[in-house]
Amino acid sequence: MSRTPSSIVRPLLASSSRAQAQLHPVAGSSRHVLVARSLTSSAVARAARVAVTSPRLGGGGIARGVDFRRRMTPAPVFGQQRRTMFIQTETTPNEASLKFIPGVPVTSGGTHEFLDLRSALPSPLATRLLTVDGLTGVFFGPDFVTCSKDESFSWSILKPEIFAVLMEHFSSGAPLFRDGQEESGAEDTRVLESDSEIVAMIKELLETRVRPAIQEDGGDIEYRGFEEGSGIVKLKLKGSCRGCSSSSVTLKNGIERMLMHYVPEVQSVEQVLDEEELIALDEFAKFEARLEKKQQQEAKSGKPE
Repeated sequence: MSRTPSSIVRPLLASSSRAQAQLHPVAGSSRHVLVARSLTSSAVARAARVAVTSPRLGGGGIARGVDFRRRMTPAPVFGQQRRTMFIQTETTPNEASLKFIPGVPVTSGGTHEFLDLRSALPSPLATRLLTVDGLTGVFFGPDFVTCSKDESFSWSILKPEIFAVLMEHFSSGAPLFRDGQEESGAEDTRVLESDSEIVAMIKELLETRVRPAIQEDGGDIEYRGFEEGSGIVKLKLKGSCRGCSSSSVTLKNGIERMLMHYVPEVQSVEQVLDEEELIALDEFAKFEARLEKKQQQEAKSGKPE
């Protein structure tokens, strides 16, 4: 006898006396909506894990047609209505990064990136996400959160924990940053009085043409300067664009061509790397050199006398 999706989820939530959950089929499609009322974060994680891993639900979470909603039952205050938390995910060109869209504003327009717990201290949400085993980076956009993982971990394992943290934070109305840690909008592309006409045009193009497209993929760019003598624009890639295999294509075939078209003074666009990224690239180059040397030695020793 086959089991319905609701019968799959409900037993896992039975341990919480306040938990009520149902999987509602969407008319005209094979999609289901998981509506959980007054769940603790652990109960949400358990319910999400079933929807993500269950073969009856496609085994792929939102990417396979399962939406996660958390319906909060507030205190009995007159005129107050129940709120529904609805989180979607979108893939990015970087397989190690996933974009989470909570359906509510995340920042006031700026972006923020956190690559370790020390840098995440001003933000309780970033701190909680980076304590999830397997996550290596968190990026806040205007209406999304991009999480990056270690290659040895699977999204099917990480998604439920990320969903639970995001649901609990956004449904509680907690601030994104601690007291005294006010967030600000993008400052790198703000046109200053001291900027030349060329720099002002570059900043305007980056803000209005480039940034919206990059953020659609869960990342962002940061303007780092323009060398008027050589015509080189320096940019830093953030979020899902960091470490992405297609980042060089984005820089050269996308951003560079557009800037050169509208600003003739621009001759090239170069990516600025952090010290950690430079060290990682250097170590990778050394590893490739050792591997190539070993292969040459094995090929040489295998030749007949």
